[in-house]
Amino acid sequence: MAIRRIKQIIQSHASSDGDGVKIQRTHGFNNAQFSPFLMIDEIKSENPDDYIGGFPAHPHRGIETLTYMLNGHFQHKDHMGNVGELRDGGAQWMSAGRGVIHSEMPMVTDGNLHGFQIWLNLPASKKMSEAQYHDFQPEVITEKLLSDHSLVRVIAGDLTIRGETLTGPLQQTGVPTTIADWQASKGEHFSSCLNPDYQALLYVYQGHIEIEGVTAKAGQLVILDQGEGLSISANDDSGVLLLSGIPIDEPIVHYGPFVMNTMEEIEQAISDYQEGRLVG
Repeated sequence: MAIRRIKQIIQSHASSDGDGVKIQRTHGFNNAQFSPFLMIDEIKSENPDDYIGGFPAHPHRGIETLTYMLNGHFQHKDHMGNVGELRDGGAQWMSAGRGVIHSEMPMVTDGNLHGFQIWLNLPASKKMSEAQYHDFQPEVITEKLLSDHSLVRVIAGDLTIRGETLTGPLQQTGVPTTIADWQASKGEHFSSCLNPDYQALLYVYQGHIEIEGVTAKAGQLVILDQGEGLSISANDDSGVLLLSGIPIDEPIVHYGPFVMNTMEEIEQAISDYQEGRLVG
């Protein structure tokens, strides 16, 4: 079985969004090796001034978002009447489809906030679908202790470890994906089988990891080459997000909260929002 190796390492960069929320961002809107993922934002702070303004009401079209909180609560409200508040360890999924207007407000617990928002692309055939939303509280996230000091949590799709397939609660993304979180102490090891047709990314949010002799550290995104096997070692106490999915081989045009296939579609999204036609 071919073991995946590190193809590229991308350093996240400091940015801000919403009402001045400070984040570490990694994006690949024009990088086919990211697909079907578009962007990963990490929110991590013990200072409420970094995030207290949150993300007031704003629109989206053409994408899905997955918000996953390690520490802190996160409240979602949208035009469909959905209100969801995550607890530590929970996740929220939203498919914007043809249009959604929502707000996202982080709330600190235990003195710190740490979480992620992942943008996933939608294929052209689904970009104008009806919007959807679902939250997954921590108790429904699939967990497995691999040892006394190694835990994997599967949020979306299926992940095969030691011959056992773990199925996450989110199964309705625009294209098949697997999203998981591995948390481990120094010296622990993680091995799994991945679908060879899926592209795979790793976002290291704590510590240092090693894959086939190459290391990556917190704040870095790893693009893996093709293969069926994945083998990771934790060189320190580490945390890693695994993002894997079938790539969408279509053109991407991105403008702010809208991700479509042509500039004409972007202009239509802007016009629809300005004239109150984005949602209905």
